Amino acid sequence: MEPYFDDRETLRREERLRIQVEALSRMVEAARRQSTVLRKGFEDLGVNPGDIKTVADFERLPVISRERLVEMELERPPYAGLENPDAEIDRIFISPGPVYEPHLGEEDVLWARAYKAAGLAKGDVVLNAFSYHMVAAGLTFHGGLRKVGATVIPSGASSAQAQVQLIRDLGATAYTGTPSFLMAIIEKAREMGYDFRKDFRVRKACFAAEPLFPAMRERFETEFGIDTYQMYGATEVGDVAYECREKKGWHLCEEVYVEIVDPATGKAVPPGTPGEIVVTRFNDIFYLFRFGTGDLSRIVEEPCPCGRTSYRLAGILGRVGDAVKVRGLFVAPSQLQQVDAKFPEIRKFQIVVGRSGHEDRLNVRIDPAEPSGDFSSLEQAFHKAFREICTVRIDRIEFLKPGTLTDEDRRIVDERSWK
Repeated sequence: MEPYFDDRETLRREERLRIQVEALSRMVEAARRQSTVLRKGFEDLGVNPGDIKTVADFERLPVISRERLVEMELERPPYAGLENPDAEIDRIFISPGPVYEPHLGEEDVLWARAYKAAGLAKGDVVLNAFSYHMVAAGLTFHGGLRKVGATVIPSGASSAQAQVQLIRDLGATAYTGTPSFLMAIIEKAREMGYDFRKDFRVRKACFAAEPLFPAMRERFETEFGIDTYQMYGATEVGDVAYECREKKGWHLCEEVYVEIVDPATGKAVPPGTPGEIVVTRFNDIFYLFRFGTGDLSRIVEEPCPCGRTSYRLAGILGRVGDAVKVRGLFVAPSQLQQVDAKFPEIRKFQIVVGRSGHEDRLNVRIDPAEPSGDFSSLEQAFHKAFREICTVRIDRIEFLKPGTLTDEDRRIVDERSWK
């Protein structure tokens, strides 16, 4: 029997759309009452809550990119005036930029649909390798696991060796985290003398924050006997989509309204056509309408054999714009500008993102203002500042001959293949 989280997953599509449009209209009305910033914005656009009767009506609101959200929060901290001032905020998370994110309380079903679709339930012991620090991942994934009854091992960003010990000692049956880190754990287990498939009980894995490449999935499932599932979301809007047992696209969550739009116009593209994923999460705390994720996908309309009636995303086809995701975290131009401001001795620098085996690698090419025989102090300081501002570790720094990088050279180069 297919493990549905609730009956909403099998609603008729027409009924789901009616419910969603009504929810969007109510959310616009609540935002108009409670946010002076949005009230003025609606007035400037000539939008009244009662106008939101169709999908086309909702398109009158602008798409808010992550870069724009950063600018808005810097202009009007901490939440850009998009918050409900009377709401009881359970937690506040931070993502690079910085972006401050007020989150819902324990009643929210963040990620629970995804874990249910993967078959996780009471009796499962799940290693949660997402960070439990100021980013949203660890605690929100934890909450989803608890809602389906699973026991959680909050291992977070512990070393691969520590993760192996926890899996062994606590009898973990499943893993949630990035695929590259699970592969690193498996390789560490092999170095420690274990046969991961024979010596451990991990039989399911739910991945997010980075791509699961087909070759890696094949290896997890055939070599190590791990049934793998992909989940998709963004810290600003929470969970968006997930795989079921059919693994033929990612089902859209019931708590979000998802559009696929032309990045240039913000208007819907024809069915089946690739475009930017734009998400609005139904809530009464943070009124972020039409958040542009920067990811490209297309909608799959064909019915899924699992019985869920929601449309599906056909995976991630690429990125819009200049921000790039490295090891599950975005690195944006606004952050690089902050790094740049700290180092007058650097004329220009460029980050280059690639893959080494199953892991992302982030290298930096630095064009110094003056030649020098010893850049060791500068290299150390740059490593530290970059990690503090962008939260991502640099793998390698290369110092160039002064004047090598020109104004035409891009600040961010992504050499990875998304095929």
